[in-house]
Amino acid sequence: MALNVPGLIAVIIFYAMTLVTGLWAAWKARRNERNKRQTEVAIVGGRNLNIFVGLFTTTGALFFVKPMRSKKYVTMMDPLQETFGDTMGSILFIPPLLGDIFWFASILASLGATVRVILDVNGYLSIIISACTVILYTLLGGLYSVAYTDVIQLLFMLVSLWICVPFALLNSASENIAYTAVHELYQGPWIGNIQPKYIARWLDDLAFLSLGGIAWQTYFQRVLAASSSKQAMVTSYLSGVLCAIMGIPSILIGAVAASTDWNQTSYGLPTPYERDEANMILPLVLQYLCPTYVSVAGLGAIAAAVMSSADSSLLSASSMFAYNIYKKMLRKTASDREVLWVMRLSMVLLGSAGMGLAFLSNSVYDLWFLSGELVYAILFPQLCCALFIPSTNVYGSAAGFFLGFTLRLLGGENSLKIPPALHYPGCILVNDTYIQLFPFKTFTMLVSLTTIIVTSYLARVLFMKKILPIRWDVCNAFQKDPSQHSENELEEQVGLQTT
Repeated sequence: MALNVPGLIAVIIFYAMTLVTGLWAAWKARRNERNKRQTEVAIVGGRNLNIFVGLFTTTGALFFVKPMRSKKYVTMMDPLQETFGDTMGSILFIPPLLGDIFWFASILASLGATVRVILDVNGYLSIIISACTVILYTLLGGLYSVAYTDVIQLLFMLVSLWICVPFALLNSASENIAYTAVHELYQGPWIGNIQPKYIARWLDDLAFLSLGGIAWQTYFQRVLAASSSKQAMVTSYLSGVLCAIMGIPSILIGAVAASTDWNQTSYGLPTPYERDEANMILPLVLQYLCPTYVSVAGLGAIAAAVMSSADSSLLSASSMFAYNIYKKMLRKTASDREVLWVMRLSMVLLGSAGMGLAFLSNSVYDLWFLSGELVYAILFPQLCCALFIPSTNVYGSAAGFFLGFTLRLLGGENSLKIPPALHYPGCILVNDTYIQLFPFKTFTMLVSLTTIIVTSYLARVLFMKKILPIRWDVCNAFQKDPSQHSENELEEQVGLQTT
């Protein structure tokens, strides 16, 4: 296939528009820095992100918005460090950090693969250009650049994908998707079915996708940037509806792919599913079932989606490192300007690491998926306790972290060729691969949550009732500076005297 010159020009124009918008937002951020702290402007946009911009940059969460925004936290790690201490907070920072880096890498890899299919251009080149563009405007403008470029990117993505849908549906090689939804034609029915023995596994994945997406800084950086708690909540509700709408074109395109006689296209047989290229179905449909100018629009939509996610993950990881690790632990006397430069440097380093990992392609996506499961199993219960169960402490947090981490690894991970060491009820062997039918992800999360609560209570009882001497409280969870407070004064303050 020859180089798609018009498509290449269109992509260059889109990248230029995105970069110009990011630079304009960076200039806007500079103006707001005059009267506000620089790090607050970079991380949470000076807390004046309007509802329209916020609508295009968040996903929904019902119970977590108000307590986070009302206390004016700067990052998601703030309540964790406040409740469990800086050291434990730095340990809890590891799963989302890895998740952000792997996500940055995996979506860049997907863009590279898409460009290779549609434009016949080396995917490495698109990965490098995309990463450098994202790093540049995010470094200069922080949340302002991320948020305002998101508006352009998501609007472009929504319009472009909807333009592609009718061309794919009306292609002569495709049958009516209403018929193929329940009838086998070229492939099995695209609507699929769930066998009874897999119901628990599907429910497990549903809970993981619903709750596991909450404990991410990429979401909370927008909530914390809202001008008020009410605006943050309204934005979250509306953006949940918008997310559902934006998923419709992808569903329709997938349905078309399952309803297509690929032998009537230049792609030929076997089908993408039989070639193990189902993960490339969107660019394949755009390339082989749509006119060239339409496929270029679809490529722009994919590039927009990639850049929208990449800049958010990059800002997320760098802001938590600079503010919660560097400022609160490594150098507490650091000036606001110093923290900002550390944040910018970390963007370059983390972005470069993600760009390098993007060349590993599918294996990076598997690593991100595992990191997401660790966030669900470990960080989500920690955040719940920090916000809603203030009596929990560092001992419970540490116990919940290590038990949750151990249980998740013992459950195995097929994508990384890690066999399960712990076979839950219903574990079966299919084609030399163990499949856990038990909802072990959610089980691990609940065990971690219960461990945090129970261990925190036991530690409080043991220390405050002097079953263990207070000097053994190595984490300083129940004692203050001994030169200022005696043990009796501490007991009176906490209010746990024996009646």
